Amino acid sequence: MANPNDQKILELKKQIEVKKEKLSKSQKFTPITNCSIEIDGVRHNIQVLQKEQILNLLIKLNAYVLSAKDLGVLESYNVSGYHVQDWITDLKLKFEILNRKDEEQKLKAMESKLDKLLSDDKKVELELDEIANLLK
Repeated sequence: MANPNDQKILELKKQIEVKKEKLSKSQKFTPITNCSIEIDGVRHNIQVLQKEQILNLLIKLNAYVLSAKDLGVLESYNVSGYHVQDWITDLKLKFEILNRKDEEQKLKAMESKLDKLLSDDKKVELELDEIANLLK
């Protein structure tokens, strides 16, 4: 007799797979800049920054953009050899990628929990189905 929770667990696993599929189709990090920015005399490699550090840089650069707009020099305003908007674009994309990695880890953890909750009978049934599909 099948455990009544098995069906719900399998449905939740399908939902996780759909979310994982969407995440895998997300944009990859292809920077516009060389990823090495100097702000206030400190050089930062945006490839290795954590989310909080990226947010701090984005806020600083946005403040610079607002000041440059007010002064009418935004079009010619460069930071570390690249236009300030290019840095903002790269930092935003890197931030999105870090968020995506966090989401992927959460989904894997949920999937692992669901696997543990499946009844032994259902686990055996799924393994048998997988073997049968391989033999086709």
